[in-house]
Amino acid sequence: MSLTRVRHAAAASMRRARTDFNRRSLGYYAGAFCVLLCILVLVMPSPYVVETPGPTRNVLGTSDGKQIIAVSGAKTHRQSGRLLMVTVNAAGVPGYAMPNIQTLAMYMRSDTTVLPSEAVFAPGQTSEEYDKESHKEMSGSQNAATRQALAYAKKLGVDVSGVRVTMHIDDIGGPSAGMMYTLGTISKLTARDETGGKTIAGTGTMESDGKIGAIGGIRLKMLGARRDGATWFLAPASNCDEVAGHVPSGLRDVKVSTLDEAYRALVAIGEGKGEGLPHCTV
Repeated sequence: MSLTRVRHAAAASMRRARTDFNRRSLGYYAGAFCVLLCILVLVMPSPYVVETPGPTRNVLGTSDGKQIIAVSGAKTHRQSGRLLMVTVNAAGVPGYAMPNIQTLAMYMRSDTTVLPSEAVFAPGQTSEEYDKESHKEMSGSQNAATRQALAYAKKLGVDVSGVRVTMHIDDIGGPSAGMMYTLGTISKLTARDETGGKTIAGTGTMESDGKIGAIGGIRLKMLGARRDGATWFLAPASNCDEVAGHVPSGLRDVKVSTLDEAYRALVAIGEGKGEGLPHCTV
């Protein structure tokens, strides 16, 4: 083909392209731009935190081959049942970004809670700062649980002089397992089989005055507890507005306000006398 023919063919191609471009309406290009913009928005990091039921841990058992609650300086006793601490998995927190399209998909699920990120962590908080704060809360929770457990065990007649308690669970942060740590420690120190062979879950902070404090994500934690075999769930009284009407089938909630109430409820459940215990109501 001659150079002249090549030029004519190229010119004709350009004219056809220009004609096609002119034939397309402004709306077509606006629509295409919107599609591209939507795709970009969907793959961008979400400004929301997505929470789902997390793993449970039997505080009377082990984690990574180590006792979750290790007691030295006193004789310990085995339980025939399990005491489950419950957790929530969170995506969208610092260090665990989630795209908008995944957040949208998770929003449609019934076992998911979607929260604005500022409701979970401070704006601008780094992953290192977030992890440090979570582990600090967990450490404080374990210390409070140890103090309250030893004081309560002493009231039950246990010699706690020289007793040392250490807790091992490195992959979970926050203060919400305080009550279960406390009950687990007491159960290890007493000869009584408080669980009575049952699987009992629960959540709540352990305060310095013996009160059980409110926590977040309790509906998801109840789902995780039932999934892992719990039939009883000890819930802070201050969380009852979130519990009532949302207890999974097969799980019986028990309302507790103090460590004494929680321990007495645990004993009653273990003895098969839990049906009369108070539960959350609207």
